[in-house]
Formats: sequence, C-alpha cells, structure tokens
Amino acid sequence: MPRRKPPSREALLEARHALLRMAEGGELVWAEGVRAMRRCFGMTQAEFGRSFGLTTRQVSQLETGAANPTVATLERLALPFGLTVGLIPEPAVSEPAAKEPER
Repeated sequence: MPRRKPPSREALLEARHALLRMAEGGELVWAEGVRAMRRCFGMTQAEFGRSFGLTTRQVSQLETGAANPTVATLERLALPFGLTVGLIPEPAVSEPAAKEPER
C-alpha cells in the first residue's frame, strides 16, 4: 500500500487553530475532538494510538462515539493542546414569545 503524503505544516497549524476555535466556542464534542486532535498531528489512527497508549480499535471507537472513555484518557489526549476536560452548559434556549390573548 502506498504511504500517504504527510500534511503540510500550514495544514497542521490550521487544523490546530480550528480545533481550538471549536473548543473556545463550546462546539467541541469529544468524539469529533479526538478525530480533530489526531488530524492536528497528521497521524493515522494506529500512529495516534501508539503515541497515547491506545489500540487502533480504541481510537476508531473514540472517533465514532462508540467508546466510553475515562476522564483520564480524555485528559491525556487533551494535554498537548492545553485543553482540559469539563462540563460546559448548553446555550440557553429562548422561550417562544407569548401570544397575546385573543379578544
């Protein structure tokens, strides 16, 4: 199988900035975040797994949301990006405007 071309430095930096923007905006869901983190390193699932002590299957399950990771695992993955794992409140849903009573 031919080896894939590694992403450029610029592409890796843009991926990192996009990840951090998502985190700052409260839009980062952990499954999507794991995939984004791996792509920031320009790694395959196998390479990423070896770097963080995970199997390729575990990485795949994390990325698809099929896994139930521990907080410690998520913290280990977030550390190189200066991120922490925590609970973020959902944005408040505005109530529909009250109808005026009919006369």
